[in-house]
Amino acid sequence: MHDPCYVYEPGFIDPACRAEILTWLATLRPLWEMRYSTTRPLPPGKQQRPLLRPVYWLGNWQFACLGYYEPPRRLRDAAVAAEPFPPWLARLVGMIERRTRNGFPAQAVPRRWHLNTCLVNFYGDRIEHGKEVDAARVGEHRDFEPGPVASLSLGERARFQFVRRGDVHNAPPVRTEWLEDNSLQIFGGPRWKDDLLHRVQRVEDKHAFELPPAIEGFRTRRVNFTLRYVPDEDVIPFARLAAQARTDVTEYVTTLAATSPFFASELAKSEQRR
Repeated sequence: MHDPCYVYEPGFIDPACRAEILTWLATLRPLWEMRYSTTRPLPPGKQQRPLLRPVYWLGNWQFACLGYYEPPRRLRDAAVAAEPFPPWLARLVGMIERRTRNGFPAQAVPRRWHLNTCLVNFYGDRIEHGKEVDAARVGEHRDFEPGPVASLSLGERARFQFVRRGDVHNAPPVRTEWLEDNSLQIFGGPRWKDDLLHRVQRVEDKHAFELPPAIEGFRTRRVNFTLRYVPDEDVIPFARLAAQARTDVTEYVTTLAATSPFFASELAKSEQRR
């Protein structure tokens, strides 16, 4: 049965665009963030740890230590202005937005919805003591940003599942989709966004992919671009973050500024405001 709030299209990314993406990926220096702030006490009962995988963000950066954007309880100081989309991504986003507006029910697409944030997730293996340790998964969660979510995949296919809230560990998923190399996925509406959780259960390792960029201590076998909408008024420049939030992420922004003209400019603006 056709569901207008769910799209999966293998082969969405053509060979020429794929080549552009790989060239662009090779220029990145992803961050391996810590889950919590290193400048203030840990939340009660929590232990500091790095994220499971390196990440990069475009449009706005949701630093883990600030808490991800989760309306209505967390709007401010959660989405920090970041680099604009590269041309290849802007083209794909235009296509995805047109398809979504034309195919999804009007009530599933907020009036000002546009895909202005992109999380680049690197799935693969950590290299520990000369051995590869699989880090290619994401636990059950929901995306709080309003409106439909789009996902572009490169590399090994991923087993993506929707599950009911509160289901026991071995309960069958509501839907399983193998996200193939070069594929597009879009989902929205109350069922897929609110009623169900989703997860990446595993990523295969059948084709010996080693995707760019080179990341010390890590082999990337899948890259995923998750595109969402954060209302523009909730995206804040680094220099305008609250003092504690700015302190929490200054080290990350300084690292990014070493290779990113955008973040170098944002860091300079912050220093001028002191």
